Amino acid sequence: MRRLYLARHGAADAFGQLTDDGRRQSALLGERLAAMPIDAVWHSPLSRAAESAGELARHLPGVPVAEAAELVDHVPYVPAPAETPASWAGYFDGFDQAEAASGRALADALVARFATVPGEPASDVHEVLVTHADQIAWLVRHALDAPPPRWLGLNSANTGLTIIEYRAGLPPTMVMFNDLSHLPSGLRWTGFPRDLWP
Repeated sequence: MRRLYLARHGAADAFGQLTDDGRRQSALLGERLAAMPIDAVWHSPLSRAAESAGELARHLPGVPVAEAAELVDHVPYVPAPAETPASWAGYFDGFDQAEAASGRALADALVARFATVPGEPASDVHEVLVTHADQIAWLVRHALDAPPPRWLGLNSANTGLTIIEYRAGLPPTMVMFNDLSHLPSGLRWTGFPRDLWP
């Protein structure tokens, strides 16, 4: 079995650096994961994800932390005009075919590297991926075998926890999506537009 613990980075400022709230969110996620048999923490190359991984890893002594290029923030799939909901049409303005192909290649590499059952010798693998909302959405869409455009609209809060399991001979299992129970109410829902906060 491979179990992926997917988390969006903590809250960040306009320059992509973690805020005090983002550091606290990441530390609380680390406290939550401390009881799990984590084998590795992987993070996006972007500083907000790298900082978040460092904060949460302080609660996982001895667990290796490393960068994974496949986790970088990117648009995984640019839908054709007929596949694009009207409310999303402007989001894809300016994407040319080369950019769309590059994003799709990165998304395919992300799935190939992480959304698989471990190879031989067979053993359970537990990995934390600290990444971005679009990459989590793409992995969720893949796990559910949904059409490529369905990554749209699957957002994650900062340090929201999503867990997916991969087992030989079975389809992927969504254990949970965007769980925020490790955060106090004042730190929940960052990463979503303010008008969507409860």
